[in-house]
Amino acid sequence: GLRVLEALAASGLRSIRFAREVPGLGAIVACDRSAAAVTAMARNVAINGVGGLVTPHLGDARMLMYQSKADRAPFDVIDLDPYGSPSPFLDAAVQAVSEGGLLCVTCTDMGVMAGNSPETCYSKYGAVSLKGKFCHEMALRIVLHSLDLRANCYQRFVVPLLSLSADFYIRVFVRVFTGQAKVKASASKQALVFHCVGCGSHHLQRLGRATTHGSSLKFGAASGPPVGPTCEFCHHRHQLGGPVWAEPLHDPEFVGGVLGALERSPGRFTTEPRLRGVLSVISEELGDVPLYYTLDGLSSTIRSNTPSLLQLRSALLHAGFRVSLSHACKNAVKTDAPPAVLWDIMRCWAKLHPVKLERLPDTSPAARILSVEPTLQASFALRDDANPSSRKRGLKRFPENPEAFWGPKARAKAG
Repeated sequence: GLRVLEALAASGLRSIRFAREVPGLGAIVACDRSAAAVTAMARNVAINGVGGLVTPHLGDARMLMYQSKADRAPFDVIDLDPYGSPSPFLDAAVQAVSEGGLLCVTCTDMGVMAGNSPETCYSKYGAVSLKGKFCHEMALRIVLHSLDLRANCYQRFVVPLLSLSADFYIRVFVRVFTGQAKVKASASKQALVFHCVGCGSHHLQRLGRATTHGSSLKFGAASGPPVGPTCEFCHHRHQLGGPVWAEPLHDPEFVGGVLGALERSPGRFTTEPRLRGVLSVISEELGDVPLYYTLDGLSSTIRSNTPSLLQLRSALLHAGFRVSLSHACKNAVKTDAPPAVLWDIMRCWAKLHPVKLERLPDTSPAARILSVEPTLQASFALRDDANPSSRKRGLKRFPENPEAFWGPKARAKAG
């Protein structure tokens, strides 16, 4: 059976659920460095009758993982769910997980990862966070970048299965493999983010370049940057963030498998409506388009009223581009259309719903964007395929918080 490590187990609740609900497990180690937590854990394990599977362990999770590597006894699944940042545990985790094993990593330090403390984000994850509308997806990509970077040190690399932004945390599920040839491609999977502080336009710059030569790949440095000294649309400056993971966040086959499992076991989980809704949105996301814009962000930039989601999606589809939602933000517009097309569409919208330019400073993003005539004549006629399937079916895609002031509470006291 599979060997599982819950590295920061506290009361042991998750390990107990693993033992009672997941078939095929051989052993579960529930680790915590708090003696009081391990005592409570042992009591909970006994009460639930899972002592044959769950072993409470008192100690530092990092030392336990390093020792498992030294003993050549890796874990098939490692679950990291600390209070705050998992960064101190990532180096040990990418070494202690078995070949093709699963890492489940949770981050609750969203203030750091959403751009409030970019310098702290760099010290923890090796990437600079940005305060943009896309911050929740960027946080996911920062964690994946950090995991892959640390794995690369040991000739290993990560393959994301599912990356979730939910409530006040993010959680990623990745498999870890070993392979020197595949590790060479890692630089071309990472990118810097150029983000305009005026209009919010963003561009990605890959760190490396992979080119095909017959049946082999050749790797080299990428060419750039993709932007000039100032934004071509509003003439404001760019902020530079990242590096971030620029490849898909999810494995469509895995997501489809989880949705299929839910269909085959209706009523098994009380959170089933939310699971089905969120996973359905994820299955609709454009996997090859990093980051997103938001409906309100685009309209507020040009100081216009806001088109409906279906109107903007229809305009993008009429223009020949793809568009999807993002599970990370209910107003997200994820599209392969370049920023120039998006602003042309918004210029066309402003012609239909005039903006009072006389009230705007000449140097404002709105004035500069709207002073240019659109080269694209956008159509806002509604298209049936503009309405995503998850929305048509009325799935619970973006659940409201269950109560006021919902979110992480104060850190538990050591004991």
